[in-house]
Amino acid sequence: MIKNKDLPDRKAVILLSGGIDSATTLAIAKNHGYEIYALSFRYGQRHQVELAAAMSIVRHFKVANHLTVDIDLRVIGGSALTSDIAVPKNRKMEKTEKNIPITYVPARNTIFLSYALAWAEVIGANDIFIGVNAMDYSGYPDCRPEYITAYEKMANLATKAAVSGKQKIIIHTPLIAMSKAQIIHKGVGLGVDYSLTHSCYDPTEQGEACGHCDSCLLRLKGFRDAGMNDPIPYRR
Repeated sequence: MIKNKDLPDRKAVILLSGGIDSATTLAIAKNHGYEIYALSFRYGQRHQVELAAAMSIVRHFKVANHLTVDIDLRVIGGSALTSDIAVPKNRKMEKTEKNIPITYVPARNTIFLSYALAWAEVIGANDIFIGVNAMDYSGYPDCRPEYITAYEKMANLATKAAVSGKQKIIIHTPLIAMSKAQIIHKGVGLGVDYSLTHSCYDPTEQGEACGHCDSCLLRLKGFRDAGMNDPIPYRR
């Protein structure tokens, strides 16, 4: 549900990674009339091709406000995405739903949302959109509804604007209860060009998806369930 829709200030910060979920989330926010402030991160991820995808999505939707923040999470490590740990391949789908994989980046959504919260305070926005999903996801703890609820409560205790009554932060998770296939259908209806997106955790130097990591498997399953072909290139 999109809340705050009757408030006069229509600015919203959208966390944009360049994948299916964040691109669809941006399209949903834009469709609801928000002025988009897209926020991406170069955090030392091995799949930095996603940032090129984010730029393509921004151009596709003619978003005027796009900020890419540099954070080097490689100094912390602890994830296959930010250190020299092999990305798991060909895991069974039931395992991706039960176990937190090594591709989990410690506290990533907390870090990203904190930057989004800071930017929202500066630009006078009440709304933050994040494309977390509790249905087809890889078991990450910071994608759960209870996490978002707790963070939203904290956010309204954390900023000068909020405690002075000038701001009420609402974190929108429009995809939280949707399957990947439902997300894809929703995005197609809103004009998302999924050939511009990227999801792979371990792409080639040419930007081709591996087709075997958790993210690729979830993406491919989503397109199959949606009755569509995935339009991005995969490693042969």
